[in-house]
Amino acid sequence: MITSAKYIISSPDVKDCPQSSLPEYAFIGRSNVGKSSLINMICHNPKLAKTSQKPGKTLLINHFLVESKKTKDRSEAAQRQEWHLVDLPGYGYAQAGQKQREALKTMIERYCLYREQLVCLFVLIDCRHETQKIDVDFINWLGENGVPFAIVFTKGDKLGRVRLQENVEAYKKRLLEEWEELPPVFVTSSETGLGGEELTAYIEGLNEELKIKN
Repeated sequence: MITSAKYIISSPDVKDCPQSSLPEYAFIGRSNVGKSSLINMICHNPKLAKTSQKPGKTLLINHFLVESKKTKDRSEAAQRQEWHLVDLPGYGYAQAGQKQREALKTMIERYCLYREQLVCLFVLIDCRHETQKIDVDFINWLGENGVPFAIVFTKGDKLGRVRLQENVEAYKKRLLEEWEELPPVFVTSSETGLGGEELTAYIEGLNEELKIKN
């Protein structure tokens, strides 16, 4: 469980990001996918990341320092973990000018390719929509460049259980046309808390694996 999270810095380029050895977990998605709301939900802080009804508000690489505790069972003491949560700009913001879109694209690509601390990139997808080419293209780009990622469906409370499952399965089927195996997939809702524990448990598990490797 996440016990604390605080804002650290906003950076215009990967070279300006914090010089730290802490593992990083970044969140990205199309504009207005519910990224800030999801971050606030898993961190139990409604004011951590700025939310807005207007897309395109995140234009920098935003770092947050997170502390979490993991207890394997009742007989063991809680294990303290520290890591960086990174809020990346959304892609595909149609109302941005061409120059701004290219600048954001470069910023995102440079972070994904050159940030050595990045452990996993969480790609957020609105579960209410059909498969979007821009999401598929971005996911395929991550695969081609060996960037580790997971898929997170957002706004799971907006659909009934059956429709939600149908949409998620349709997305998986579309991706499997080009992928032999899919990365981890999560279904979340910032309104109900759906998927929050699973998401943080996955991060904590990766942190444990890093400790063993190091």
